[in-house]
Amino acid sequence: MQVTGEPSFRDSVDLMFNRATALMDLSPGLKQKIQVCNSTYTVRFGVRLRGQIETFTGYRSVHSEHMEPVKGGIRYALSVNQNEVEALAALMTYKCALVETPFGGSKGGLCIDPRAWEPHELEAITRRFAYELIKRDLINPAQNVPAPDMGTGEREMAWIADQYARMNTADINAKACVTGKPPHAGGIQGRVEATGRGVQYALQEFFRHPEDIALAGLSGSLDGKRVIVQGLGNVGYHAAKFLSEEDGAIVTAVIEHDGAIVNDKGIAIEELRQWINKTGSVKGFAGGDYVAEGGAVLEKECDILIPAATEGVINLTNAARIQARMIVEAANGPVTFGADEILRKKGVVIIPDMYANAGGVTVSYFEWVKNLSHIRFGRMQRRAEEARHLLLVNEMERLSADKGLGWTMSPGFKDKYLRGAGELELVRSGLDDTMRTAYQAMREVWHGRPDVEDLRVAAYIVSISRVAATYQSKGL
Repeated sequence: MQVTGEPSFRDSVDLMFNRATALMDLSPGLKQKIQVCNSTYTVRFGVRLRGQIETFTGYRSVHSEHMEPVKGGIRYALSVNQNEVEALAALMTYKCALVETPFGGSKGGLCIDPRAWEPHELEAITRRFAYELIKRDLINPAQNVPAPDMGTGEREMAWIADQYARMNTADINAKACVTGKPPHAGGIQGRVEATGRGVQYALQEFFRHPEDIALAGLSGSLDGKRVIVQGLGNVGYHAAKFLSEEDGAIVTAVIEHDGAIVNDKGIAIEELRQWINKTGSVKGFAGGDYVAEGGAVLEKECDILIPAATEGVINLTNAARIQARMIVEAANGPVTFGADEILRKKGVVIIPDMYANAGGVTVSYFEWVKNLSHIRFGRMQRRAEEARHLLLVNEMERLSADKGLGWTMSPGFKDKYLRGAGELELVRSGLDDTMRTAYQAMREVWHGRPDVEDLRVAAYIVSISRVAATYQSKGL
């Protein structure tokens, strides 16, 4: 979404980068090397569909190869263009550095409306796009590893993985060429929910710090906090579901492309999701009031606003009217550079996109490692862990009986304690640890340096410092 008088998405990323590097001691040459996009490949390919040849345009951009492979999703949308893909690739570089996943930044996109094609047609298009990228090593387990993004999901990733395997029949690590696959095709449990789960863990970590909560003009815990979610796709749905069902937050509004549902008492997220899946619209949902002009609901008073769809939804035209106390950027670039300036002056705390939506790439990293190790997480140690726990519980019960202590365990404790961690539990544990550690790194800069005003600049400083250190270790 481009607003007159405001920089483009790519320019916004560069301006935010410049805000951070102005506070850093980097040589001009190293600063430029980190900032510029290494390369962008544009492909135009034809597929015979419905009796004629249709030509599609796709992109794969590599922003930084300070670490390899490079990592970043592939999105399917009519809005896809080179500038957008390059901006998203830059964000991937900084995001991977922030959460310490050993990847450079990349991004891909195909200019297409995926809803306009039948599944078998979309498969033919995806396979041809993948073919064009694979033969140039722009999809490769050791060089360039895509993932899902807007308009793509497990299905498309499975097609790409199969296409790579067909073209590289002797590559034992073929499944690691792409992440976000379904579990039965080499994926990992917890990947679909990962970005939304990461948003939840980011907020949980923020609310562990009373000083930070006070800066947002809030108090207490997540319980009872009023939340507005813009976009009930994969990320927004899981974030809203987990925050409302597990943390006690109240989702008072959900904004979609065709309007919004508002209910100050709270929206049942699972019911709304099922309604959208059934009807394709939020209109007519009985669990709240329908508002045709969804954009206006962004300006409704709330504690936490979660834009979880596309870039630029909070911009110069509406930033001054935003009433949220804090914004969590679950999407990439939902707050423009101009809006960011306005919101900071209003005292709104923004948890930046490169941190808030890093759950996806974190769990993608786990999936990539799983594919390279060729073994499911938890397979070797789960039962040994259960056996050790059982020894301890049995000994406690024996002592209680022998000494007449009369100890009893809480209902359900024994079953929970004895259950060893499987893949999903280990994935969630690793993601939680990653989000906590990354927030603490940002927070140290935010509170430790008087010249750093906000979490976004803190995030950029942490990320750029790590990328710079890697380049310097290479002799640059």
